[in-house]
Amino acid sequence: MNDDLGLFTDPEARQDERSRRRSNAAAAAARRAQRRRKRTILWVVVALVLVGGGAGAYYGYRSLSGIGSYEDYAGAGETDVVVEVKDGDIVSAIAATLKAQDVVASQRAFTEAGADDARVTAIQPGFYLMKTRMSGEAAVARMVDESSKITPLEVKGGYVLHDLTALDGSTTKGILSMLADASCVELDGAKKCVPVDQLRDAAENADPVALGIPEWALAAVRKAPKENRLEGLVLPGLYHLDPGADAIGLLKSVITTSLNRLQGYGIPGGSDKTGFRPYEVLVLASLVEKEGVTSDFGKVSRVIYNRLEAGQLLELDSTVNYKLDRPHITTSPEDRARSGPYNTYSAGTKGLPPTPIGSPGEKAVQAAINPEEGPWRYFVKCQTDGTSCFNETFEEHDADVYDARSRGVF
Repeated sequence: MNDDLGLFTDPEARQDERSRRRSNAAAAAARRAQRRRKRTILWVVVALVLVGGGAGAYYGYRSLSGIGSYEDYAGAGETDVVVEVKDGDIVSAIAATLKAQDVVASQRAFTEAGADDARVTAIQPGFYLMKTRMSGEAAVARMVDESSKITPLEVKGGYVLHDLTALDGSTTKGILSMLADASCVELDGAKKCVPVDQLRDAAENADPVALGIPEWALAAVRKAPKENRLEGLVLPGLYHLDPGADAIGLLKSVITTSLNRLQGYGIPGGSDKTGFRPYEVLVLASLVEKEGVTSDFGKVSRVIYNRLEAGQLLELDSTVNYKLDRPHITTSPEDRARSGPYNTYSAGTKGLPPTPIGSPGEKAVQAAINPEEGPWRYFVKCQTDGTSCFNETFEEHDADVYDARSRGVF
């Protein structure tokens, strides 16, 4: 029988059914309310993220575009100040440095003044003589003016630490004297330099670690004659010097830069295959630099390898003249009779000299690591362009020496 009206249903059952329906309705309402709360919280979170992200993007945009405070000084500036542009600095980084040293009032003063000047993006690393409290326009003009850049030290292949004196009495400045000259700067009318005697004292007596000497060279440097211990550790190239540095700071700066170059040339990394320690490869490279023209470097290196392997004296005039502080190529019998660790003609000095005898360039270093293959044990300059003749026997070598002399080569 159909009882849709509930006429024949027990009253208590009807009451239970109504209670169940009310309970289900309440539960459904609660679920709907919970879903509404979750949606509300989600939208609040989304809004906060959007607001926070927008603020971060805005401040990032300000940082990149230079938006922000724009202050600018007037005029050409007040007191002298040295500013460094580091390798890899972009215009905004240069502007930040200028602002930090009070050259300009704000970064924007510089970036906006140089926005239409292509030279600003071509500013090179180095030290620049600027002034405090300059207008952005004045700062741009001075930064792109080559005369404001402090002239770097330039070292060439074969340069030595100490001054050289020729037979006519003329003097060629060594690296220490050149470094002293390059350290000079005039600030507000007062010239400031690091004297060469301070540089020499630091080179000879300062703690090698404080000078930046690496572990692979430390023992040899400490053992070397003190006046020669830094020889060969300043490679050819340009060195940007901080005029405010003291003697130790200047030496450490050039040695650190030099060692970075040397690592790229293969020392110490490429020394393993040579049979020599890294410092010995550096010494060998300095001999190659002094003894031959670039085209002969590989063969000169092989001669040195072959002589050392045979237990033969190196007999190189360059080592004798190095200790005599002379720029000559040849030596006299009296010179070769002198004793000392750099006289490679002396029976008591078999092997390499205790230090390099000059600054070896990249090609000399590479020749020292990778000598040409060959049996040569002798060589002599036999052409007026400096090219050498290479021989396996002394008799062949002696004939080439006679021929070169007869032609006036030396």
